[in-house]
Amino acid sequence: MSDIDSHRDRMCVRVDCGKGGKDRYSILSPTLLELLRYYVRCERPSTWLFTDNSAQQPMYIDMAQRAYRGACVRAGITKTGGVHTLRHCFATHLLEGGVDLYTIQKLLGHSHISTTGRYLHLISPQFRPSKQLDPLDLLAGLNAW
Repeated sequence: MSDIDSHRDRMCVRVDCGKGGKDRYSILSPTLLELLRYYVRCERPSTWLFTDNSAQQPMYIDMAQRAYRGACVRAGITKTGGVHTLRHCFATHLLEGGVDLYTIQKLLGHSHISTTGRYLHLISPQFRPSKQLDPLDLLAGLNAW
């Protein structure tokens, strides 16, 4: 819980032991921050934001994968993939939103810019979001709430 920073000029969440065992910070959109606040009010987590069934340990990857697949089924999404797909989507949407490669490298925790550069081929040349739109809020149209 203490890893969420909701200060207006640096809305972020600390990722503890993320991909590759690396710690880093990732950004929160205003929309996501509001959803997290709602979740916290309803669920009242203590130490960990997302926990296992005992509420004493952090959520394990297999639980996250099951939740993701269940959400895909409910949304009618038939494409294969798992939670890691969200990481790729995050990077792709940020690129489409005009976020520079160096910033995305830091957000993903990549050691080398060439690793992040692999996402360049995924962006659609026809896609141009509004300059006023927060790149993270590009996903708002997919809101399942």
